[in-house]
Amino acid sequence: MGTHTCRRYFATAPNGLQDLLAEELRWIGLAGVRPQRGGAAFEAALAGGYRACLWSRLANRVLLPIAQFEADDDDALYRGASAIDWSSHLAADATLAVDFTGIKAAISHSRFGAQRVKDAVVDQLREASGARPSVDLRTPDVRINVHMHRSSVTVAIDLSGESLHKRGYRETGISAPLKENLAAAMLYRAGWPEIAAEGGGFVDPMCGSGTLAIEAAWMASDSAPGLLRTRFGFQRWRGHDDAAWKALVDDALDRQEAGLERLPPMAAFDHDRQAVRLAMANIEKAGLEGRIHVERRELSAASMPAGVERGLVATNPPYGERIGEQHELLPLYLRLGETLRTRFPGWRAIVLNGAACQIGLKPEKSWQFFNGPLECRLERFEIGAGSAASRTQPAEDLVNRLQKNERQLRKWLKRHGVSCYRLYDADIPEYALAVDVYGSEAGEWLHVQEYEPPGSVDAGRAQARLRAALSAIPAATGVAPERMVFKVRRRQRGSEQYQRMSEQSRTLVVREASCRLEVNLTDYLDTGLFLDHRPVRHWLGEHARDKRLLNLFCYTGAATVHAAVGGAAASTSVDLSKTYLAWLRRNLALNDHDERRHRTVHADAREWLANCRESFDLIFLDPPSFSNSKRMEGSLDIQRDHSEMIDRAVACLSTEGVLVFSTNLRSFRLDAGIAARHDVDDRSGWSIPKDFERNRRIHQCWFIRRRRGAPDPSDSERSPAR
Repeated sequence: MGTHTCRRYFATAPNGLQDLLAEELRWIGLAGVRPQRGGAAFEAALAGGYRACLWSRLANRVLLPIAQFEADDDDALYRGASAIDWSSHLAADATLAVDFTGIKAAISHSRFGAQRVKDAVVDQLREASGARPSVDLRTPDVRINVHMHRSSVTVAIDLSGESLHKRGYRETGISAPLKENLAAAMLYRAGWPEIAAEGGGFVDPMCGSGTLAIEAAWMASDSAPGLLRTRFGFQRWRGHDDAAWKALVDDALDRQEAGLERLPPMAAFDHDRQAVRLAMANIEKAGLEGRIHVERRELSAASMPAGVERGLVATNPPYGERIGEQHELLPLYLRLGETLRTRFPGWRAIVLNGAACQIGLKPEKSWQFFNGPLECRLERFEIGAGSAASRTQPAEDLVNRLQKNERQLRKWLKRHGVSCYRLYDADIPEYALAVDVYGSEAGEWLHVQEYEPPGSVDAGRAQARLRAALSAIPAATGVAPERMVFKVRRRQRGSEQYQRMSEQSRTLVVREASCRLEVNLTDYLDTGLFLDHRPVRHWLGEHARDKRLLNLFCYTGAATVHAAVGGAAASTSVDLSKTYLAWLRRNLALNDHDERRHRTVHADAREWLANCRESFDLIFLDPPSFSNSKRMEGSLDIQRDHSEMIDRAVACLSTEGVLVFSTNLRSFRLDAGIAARHDVDDRSGWSIPKDFERNRRIHQCWFIRRRRGAPDPSDSERSPAR
């Protein structure tokens, strides 16, 4: 069959893009285009197949069918593949790979089907020449595609080789959330080619590795997406027409040179320095250096290029990978909507929304969209020219309460040097949030938690109030919106208390009294610093000089750090989590202390306490309310188990020692027998700081001492802690 003979081809595409691919293939100049399941078929001479490989921005692969036959089993598959003249497609000493796919196929095991076709090819060529091709799954000379629908088999040569979404500009080894052909699909849905032709600008305010900006620039400059690729599947195929291919490439280079001169103003922003560096590197590899303005900016500071009144904002915000994280991205999506409304009036926007979060603008059109296995909504917005006008203040009652609380706390915060505090704690029932301020060495941040609403609350109204609250809180507190972290506070069970929730690692160093402490606002349910225990930590620091401290269930060890800074002779901190113990060691290092005098112990604190033979002057016991972690024997129920733990802790106290016992279990009742055996002082009222006075049930606290006349354990088998 000659290179000018009209043949049928099939271009594959991601799910949901068949119609869009068909439109693109017609624009490329191909005939007989028909969308089908998984892609689109077309008719062309061999150069037309090459043109699809070079110019399609949407296709994954371009397949040239060479045979069709029926096969009810693997033997029939082998016979059908053996009937093809493979010497016209690859040399006997070439390399090959076979891809096998099926729909309700008679052969359901794809690897087995691929193996049988490979055997047919190898056996035929070996019989004819005495040599045999070898398998190369990564970069074969010829890639064979076999598709089986029930018993119908289609065998094709894969002209593309690697998937066509791999353009050649992305840094190797870097995974990105959006493939190049999906980015191109977004831009087609947005009508970017028409906007660019009219001189409209382009902005991606969350550019990541720069994929959308590069695809937009190539589209606007008439640059073929395959020009950077150094390898296609047809180049070592025996049917290849090199002259036809080189003519197509020369024409594409001429078109690109002319198109780059008319590229409209384009900009890409991201708040992350590493993303900006990666985007700049990819843009340079794409041959677009100096043609796209790249800059590190917060989302709310994104702006249109100067002198451009119309254009497109295209972006792919984070989605979140764990349950609940999508909801916690709501402030980011609201900030995106506010940025579009106030800074891009008159523009169009296209947003790939994988978190199912509303951005505060009504989409003009939307499509179902699959980013890999993740179902998303592709949303297109027309941003009215009057969108930048000021709106009424949302959640006005919440704003007033936040400002009132801040006024009431201001003098107290300054007098006591408190920089991390609770500003709001569900004061207004309609806004069931906790708002904490973290004053760090890098400025103030907000940590906002939503209390999980009961099922009786109307979900739509609750969501509307939450959106209003999250939009209002930054302005009400004077903290930049990008410095607000939002979470949902759910009850944790078992080992969940130790599980990482995110990988953002938004860590800060804060000050509490004379201590420097690391907090992590994003990755765990709690930040590493229980603000309601501030008075207890201060007391331990003030009374720790020359004392020996035991910190059980030590968490990140903030109490240990206070004691160390306060001059403790030694401390022992016990926890089941290696993550938290490593965190404690970092906290000690921040304050120039280490494990020479302040040891950390990785153990179940309850089990360790049962075997303890040491004596301590101060013991801090603040267990979780419940835990059934797989790393501990049995379960821990603080109501059930506290009496035994307290008795064992008191047995480890020196004569004048103090056990500080605390719990956040609201229904907790201290066993009456404890007061009969030990001296018990309820310090709950004292231990609640001013910023938590609106919620005095946040925790309970007791100081417990040895009963006068009780034997001192250090006089017998116990020894002072070293």
